[in-house]
Amino acid sequence: MLAKPIQEALAKRGFKQPTEPQERAIPLILQGRNLLIIAPTATGKTEAALLPIFNLYLQSSPLPAGVKILYITPLRALNRDLLERLEWWGDQLDIKVAVRHGDTEVSERSKQAKIPPDMLITTPETLQAVMSGYVMRRHLRQVRWVVVDEVHELAEDKRGSQLALALERLRWVALHDFQVVGLSATVGTPEVVASFLAGVGRPIDVVKVPVARMMRLSVVYPEVRADDYELAAKLYTHPEVATRLRFISELISSRRSVLLFVNTRAIAEVLASRFKVWNLDIPVSVHHGSLSKPSRVAAERGLKSGSLKGLICTSSLELGIDVGHVDLVIQYMSPRQVTRLVQRVGRAGHRVGLVAEGVIVTADPDDTLEAMVICRKALSEELEPVKVPEKPLDVLNHQVAACLLNKRKWRYEELLDLFSKSYPYRELTVQDLRSVLGYMYSRYPRLAWIDDNDRVVLVPRNRRALYEYFFEELSMIPDEKSYLVIDEHTNTPVGTLDEAFIAEYGEPGVKFVFRGSLWRIKSVTSDEVHVVPIDDPTGAIPSWVGEEIPVPLSVAREVGWLRRYVEEELKRGRRLRELAEELSRRYCSDPNSVAMAIAEVEEQVKAGAPVPSDKVVLVEGWGDTVVVHAHLGTLANRALGRLLGDRLAEKLGCSIAVQQDPYRVVLQAHGGLEPHEVVEALKELEGVDLEASIKASAWRLGLFKRRLIHVARRFGALSKRRDAALISARRLMEAFKDTPIEVEAFKEFLSSDVDLEGVRALLKWLREGEASVAVLRSDTPSPMTRRALERASRKTELIPPERMHRIIVESVKARLLNEVRYFTCTNCWGWFDAIRVADLPDRPSCPKCSSYALAPLDLDERQVKRLMEKAGRVTSYADKRLLRRALKMAALVEQYGKAAAFVLAGRGVDADDAELMLRRAPKIGDELAKLVMEAEREALRRRFL
Repeated sequence: MLAKPIQEALAKRGFKQPTEPQERAIPLILQGRNLLIIAPTATGKTEAALLPIFNLYLQSSPLPAGVKILYITPLRALNRDLLERLEWWGDQLDIKVAVRHGDTEVSERSKQAKIPPDMLITTPETLQAVMSGYVMRRHLRQVRWVVVDEVHELAEDKRGSQLALALERLRWVALHDFQVVGLSATVGTPEVVASFLAGVGRPIDVVKVPVARMMRLSVVYPEVRADDYELAAKLYTHPEVATRLRFISELISSRRSVLLFVNTRAIAEVLASRFKVWNLDIPVSVHHGSLSKPSRVAAERGLKSGSLKGLICTSSLELGIDVGHVDLVIQYMSPRQVTRLVQRVGRAGHRVGLVAEGVIVTADPDDTLEAMVICRKALSEELEPVKVPEKPLDVLNHQVAACLLNKRKWRYEELLDLFSKSYPYRELTVQDLRSVLGYMYSRYPRLAWIDDNDRVVLVPRNRRALYEYFFEELSMIPDEKSYLVIDEHTNTPVGTLDEAFIAEYGEPGVKFVFRGSLWRIKSVTSDEVHVVPIDDPTGAIPSWVGEEIPVPLSVAREVGWLRRYVEEELKRGRRLRELAEELSRRYCSDPNSVAMAIAEVEEQVKAGAPVPSDKVVLVEGWGDTVVVHAHLGTLANRALGRLLGDRLAEKLGCSIAVQQDPYRVVLQAHGGLEPHEVVEALKELEGVDLEASIKASAWRLGLFKRRLIHVARRFGALSKRRDAALISARRLMEAFKDTPIEVEAFKEFLSSDVDLEGVRALLKWLREGEASVAVLRSDTPSPMTRRALERASRKTELIPPERMHRIIVESVKARLLNEVRYFTCTNCWGWFDAIRVADLPDRPSCPKCSSYALAPLDLDERQVKRLMEKAGRVTSYADKRLLRRALKMAALVEQYGKAAAFVLAGRGVDADDAELMLRRAPKIGDELAKLVMEAEREALRRRFL
């Protein structure tokens, strides 16, 4: 079936038997059909797509000079992995392969323009830039095959909408269609992803390899043992946290290679820190997007080589970055979505015939029941549907600009015809297009000139504004700002908070947990949050909540069903242990874990209190707090909380503090709040236009302001250099009223931040008697509510102030020793290596020339090699500055050895700061760690000046 050169190359590579995706996909691609391949990671998807394309390429030779194969990946890290693999195939088959992204050097770009590669690997954003240039656009006319890797990752956001339009523009440039192949992890609605990939009216086949039969899942809620108290004391944490760490450590030590997924960067950092404080030499590292490049690369290589046994990671490793064979995936706390779990566990065990094994380690009853439901749904392949953004107007605005860079004059009908062939814009109307063109014409400086009589759009007289807008807004990924947190009592920086958290909770008076301590917000400025320490944890919000993955309605409802089932069976006389054993067989868990998760339901029943479930909304009040227990998921409960809060504030004339999680909404009023008032407000929602109601109060919501800023920036209406936080939401809304910016911002807010359909479903169930409201008023919370509030403080890992300083010092030492840098000899410039600070001898030296002048560089490996090649004859200002910095750092390592490397691993610490610290404390220890902490705080403050 495949040409002889490909078969010979396969034999060299050691491939004997095709995998299932290869066996099913290769014949279809050879027939020239568009195809979506859905299969787990490491099942040979890339070869399934490219081997038949290489075969067709060889059969078609000779072809005119130009790019014939375009390979698009969402991450630059994937590009690097792919290049190594595909260059090998290129060498075997005489196919020139090149990579192009934002960091590609000018010399390489010039080379590609003069002698185009046969195959180009790129990202969606770089494709935009490449298509805007005349020479590369001419080379792209020869494209015959397009492969989109990790297409599921792109389909659900605006990067995907931008890519869909870019592919339509590419067809227009090439004057012919091309064959499209998409590679995807398991998704809930394959037909939607396939339509997204192919566009409107183009046939496409789907090859789907079922993943459920290739997975073994279990949920474990570890029980505290006697020896966990000793570990908890050593780690300055709760016994329950120590229990989870001990259990995870046992799992990792019993395997060769483990990925440990967490849901947020903050949890990744805390978990890694706990492990390193416990044992610095434990073969576990951390991997997420905010880490230094050398540390990320070293972590990937360490797992691949076997020097590391475990990698704590976020979604950064969900995609197919090569870390070698993984024989177990651990998910720390519920993955919150079925698709997330399937994609993460899909990283494990996929050599032919092996089963992927995943263990979810949970922290509390909500977490455990949620994880059990998600596992059941995963094995039944009940994944969340893929939601492709519907005709996003900000992307459309940018792509009209792209078209004007390719051709000076377009008729409305031409643009409409071109764009409506893409799946996200299949329902695009002339009115939609006209609203965007009207904005481009009316803003200053203009992005387009329009003539409604002739129905044409033209390049504006001042083309500079058009160019600047197009290139500044190439990326649809929003720039998220950080806020410096300042302790008002000491006027010192505490750390930074993400924009997502400040958008939702950044109000004076809000209590939150940050780095193990409790704080109350005093004020928020354009880039600072002023806080004061407090003692009362009631209602405190974890600082990482803005990063959290939303739990869907379907998962929350089944958790409610489980609670109702347990309640009904207990009332029939069945014992808790018997129920736990039954549910453990149905829900991928063990009887102990299930028993601990459902024990609170038994407590609630014994107390004679209503059990909240999928059919019972419990409205419970005590003091000035009312909790609405509703199993609606994250986004629907957020919407419900906002709607109830607005109505109550209007009726009672006081502000209402609102918090929510997937299973409850917490309402607090300083003047007191009664459950019957909340029930009344809930009933009143029945006759309300929910969308109009939430829109009317949107200007008060930080979440909406954040969306409005992001959309305005994509439209070019707000410069990225301008601090929009200084502008009130009301002023922003007035500025963009009745523009496509306002329309798009509301659309994004309603689809991404709230779920009004979930609220409507609840009101319908209440109206039709499928659900009921139970009311409870008492002096203290019911057992289920009390335990939910208690575990909130446990989950946020509050640490008493007297122990806080000790753990911070230990964590800083562990972090700095675990940092990886490229140690480069500045004497002979003939040696460098990626080394962890902890692994250095006290006096590190160059193995080539024995010099001690080693510079610990926090750079890309490619940049280090370039510096070594140019050393002594650098010409550019940037290279001279880098060389001076390297020599300064090398002088410190020469004088102080490992201690200098320890200090220079600090965040934002430069050589001058390091020298001052090393004079005061020349050896690694608590004193030097404290000096680094102070320097990091000062560097943080300088960042925000």
